[in-house]
Amino acid sequence: ESNSAYIMLVPLLHPIALLYGIDPLHFGFLFVFNLVIGMLTPPVGVVLFVVCSINKISMREIVVALWPDIELETRVTAAHWDDAAARWMVTTDRGEQVVAQWCVMATGCLSTWQKPELPGSFSGPTFHTGIWPQEGVDFTGKRVAVIGTGSSGIQLIPNLAQQAAHVTVFQRTPNYSVPARNRPLDAEHETEIKQRYAAFREEARRSAFGVPFPDNPALAATASAEELRASYEERWERGGVGFLVSFADLLLDAKANETAGDFIRSKIRETIEDPATAEKLLPRGHYVGAKRLPIDIGYFETFNRDNVSLVDLRESGIAELTPGGLRQENGAEHLFDALVYATGFDAMTGALLAIDIQGRDGLALRDAWADGPRAYLGLAIAGFPNLFAITAPGSPSVLSNMVVSIEQHVEWIADTLADLRSRGVERLEADAAAQEQWVDHVLAVADTTLFPKSDSWYTGSNIPGKKRIFMPYVGGVGSYRQECDDVRAAGYKGFLTG
Repeated sequence: ESNSAYIMLVPLLHPIALLYGIDPLHFGFLFVFNLVIGMLTPPVGVVLFVVCSINKISMREIVVALWPDIELETRVTAAHWDDAAARWMVTTDRGEQVVAQWCVMATGCLSTWQKPELPGSFSGPTFHTGIWPQEGVDFTGKRVAVIGTGSSGIQLIPNLAQQAAHVTVFQRTPNYSVPARNRPLDAEHETEIKQRYAAFREEARRSAFGVPFPDNPALAATASAEELRASYEERWERGGVGFLVSFADLLLDAKANETAGDFIRSKIRETIEDPATAEKLLPRGHYVGAKRLPIDIGYFETFNRDNVSLVDLRESGIAELTPGGLRQENGAEHLFDALVYATGFDAMTGALLAIDIQGRDGLALRDAWADGPRAYLGLAIAGFPNLFAITAPGSPSVLSNMVVSIEQHVEWIADTLADLRSRGVERLEADAAAQEQWVDHVLAVADTTLFPKSDSWYTGSNIPGKKRIFMPYVGGVGSYRQECDDVRAAGYKGFLTG
């Protein structure tokens, strides 16, 4: 048993492809001044990496200083609050127990992968994009099946097609996707940004999405056909998620959003040589951007290859897995050598609920969130004293530049702990009434947009049995930051202290 002032739970995961089509200079932390930014292209996607020196302290010195307080290959199984001791009792799968005054859950929003429960079994190797082998996988000469065409599948499939003998894509929901347009950094632009990096990052910190996209104040709902085409073409050629700010009302008005959908569908038809395949790939029934907008490198072009087949599961679902492949409900059999699930994550709540977290009076987090996750500012949870969560439901989180949002939460928590310690405050807990008011505000803001009107992992709709509720805060990174600052300035308004 050991004691510590606080414990932070952090998942150390294999790098996940980051294909947002955003200037890589936006992915550094503000405390990083001297940046060397590069791109790697492994078999799956693009991984951003940052090599840095921080205030002239080497990364080696930082790691050496922190190493005694880091435990690797250790899974936290439980975290129970002891009200009498006013401490968290954290248990690991190694049988260790850590006693801490403060507990910070930095467990990640997309760190709990999920796959569908299918009857039968497949005898060949099976993979999931969320836990990809670090050593990579060689699919040369193999017949590969991919289930899922969300962001992970859209990033994976073009790479598989270049290596495998044949790729069969099983698609349930056709997705909108825009080109990444990855390119080398312009040296002059990189130098200019580094010379004013603090100001550059401050713009991001006060922006709507954590990236100061050049927006367009015009409305798609009232724009002419020529104006629509010109704006969408310009954003399409630029690439990336900036496509979503092509017009000011794109995420607010259904009629405006349909113009973006029409444009992307026209691009798919232009790209796909076989009209029948193109028709299967046309997304309908959900709004552009209301589900996560994938960013791709040659995804639609991949379906023009002779070694790629598309199976539309809306016509006939999967009946069962077989030793050699799978069988559809219509009796069609598909044989393959390897199976890849690109079926996403139990987003935002999965990692937290995988741990047995119990607060005051033995209240389990799973029970507290039975009707959907509820957190004050996406930082703290009523009934769970001295517990913080990084980018939890109720914060901008996954609808923002995660680096900016993580940094803001870490700074707020660290400054709060230092302030409370200086004032002799031993306990901080979200007030239940303030939490409900914040959740109501989060949902009210979301309801002014199109986000809650489509099924997506933003609402938990991808997980059977999960309560459907819109989880991120869409009021803007900058306004959210100000709200958090105002809460502290008002003496931790909405919190109970002791």
